[in-house]
Amino acid sequence: MQRRGFIKGLLLTAAGLSLPVKVASAKTFLTVKESQDILFPNQVLTKLNVTLTEEQADAIADKSDTRVRNLKMNVWKSADGGLFIADQVIGKHENIDIAVGLDAAGKVTGIEVLTYRESYGEQVMHPKWRKQFHGKDQSEHLLLDEQIKNISGATLSCRHITDGINRLTQTWDLVLKAL
Repeated sequence: MQRRGFIKGLLLTAAGLSLPVKVASAKTFLTVKESQDILFPNQVLTKLNVTLTEEQADAIADKSDTRVRNLKMNVWKSADGGLFIADQVIGKHENIDIAVGLDAAGKVTGIEVLTYRESYGEQVMHPKWRKQFHGKDQSEHLLLDEQIKNISGATLSCRHITDGINRLTQTWDLVLKAL
């Protein structure tokens, strides 16, 4: 009887050790400063203190179809009226830190992925995919598989970055263009 118990315990332990373990990993590709230098080369950026009101957040959510998760924004302004925004969107389970450049008219001039925490789907890092957003603004509600191409294996990251761009361009239109 003791021998059977021992063998059962040994087999259960071996089975538990043979299960695949998914290790969470965060990959930081750029710092905020490095992304500022990429999106606004040779420009001095001034930090703005931007905190949305609940009413502004509700209006942005209504126009973008995306919830505003944080009322405090990380925004810098260039001398020519462009804006640099450091933001977060959710991937499948984890946050993705992004940086977005907007020109003085609110058009996207570039997107950089700062930190990617998901274990898969980092194809959103490819410049060709991110370039689809260039020139887009609040006048067009971007949809995955319509204006923005999806990447198989990174669908949720693609969708949420697209939603984040919709939210930020609407934020520009409703709040930031007046700064």
